[in-house]
Amino acid sequence: MAIGPDRVQVLKQESAALGGDGADDVPYLTPIEAQEDAIEAAGLYVQDALNRDENVYIARAGDDLQFRDNNNPDPVSLARALAAGLAGTEGPWLATLSGAYRETLPAADPFPTLITWWTDNTKTKKLMTKLLTLGTNKLPTAIQWSVYGPDGTTVIAQITDSITYSSVFETSRTRTVT
Repeated sequence: MAIGPDRVQVLKQESAALGGDGADDVPYLTPIEAQEDAIEAAGLYVQDALNRDENVYIARAGDDLQFRDNNNPDPVSLARALAAGLAGTEGPWLATLSGAYRETLPAADPFPTLITWWTDNTKTKKLMTKLLTLGTNKLPTAIQWSVYGPDGTTVIAQITDSITYSSVFETSRTRTVT
């Protein structure tokens, strides 16, 4: 069951001194105003019909919203989760951004080493870069994907694949996510 069957109201005690509306200061507990009030908490443990524990949570770490569960014991930020999912595919994700512009360098080279997707052809904000390190046989020995935040300059996630070959045949690939 993804959503609990009962909708409940959280009781509040609002205080202007703690960031609330002074007009709502009341000396008694009252239900929250569902269309106006936001709950302030350090985190949220998410439960279901079978579990009541601390295994699945949502929390804040600085400016990052983080998620953790038993399948992902190391907290993952929302930005990193989104970037990791998006970096796995170059064209399909970016194709949904109308006006996105792709630059390949070196230009007119059959073996590009840098592919950059920009928000548009003014090339002021990057969406994603793909940096290729080519071996002596022109096969990529490393591919580094970088996904950029809304400012177009801050890298929010990177995925690097290190590749080994036997002749021209790939034999292994190791992925590092940072």
